[in-house]
Amino acid sequence: MKKGIHPENYRMVAFKDMSNEDVFLTRSTANTKDTLEVDGVEYPLIKLEISRTSHPFYTGKSKLVDTAGRIDKFKNKYSKFKK
Repeated sequence: MKKGIHPENYRMVAFKDMSNEDVFLTRSTANTKDTLEVDGVEYPLIKLEISRTSHPFYTGKSKLVDTAGRIDKFKNKYSKFKK
């Protein structure tokens, strides 16, 4: 393996799934200004939109999230083509 191509600043980081409030800890080099206290220890916080606990592939549940009303816009735009 080549030397000097991997970062040296790995540290424990908290990742939080914002859709279901799940938090997990792992090592990462990602930079962040946010922090979160887990079990009395403060960790840097990375916020996620989706993770293994909320992704439909892993949960087996199909969930449609429409935050911008895109589905309604699409239906309104193409409603004139209905038979």
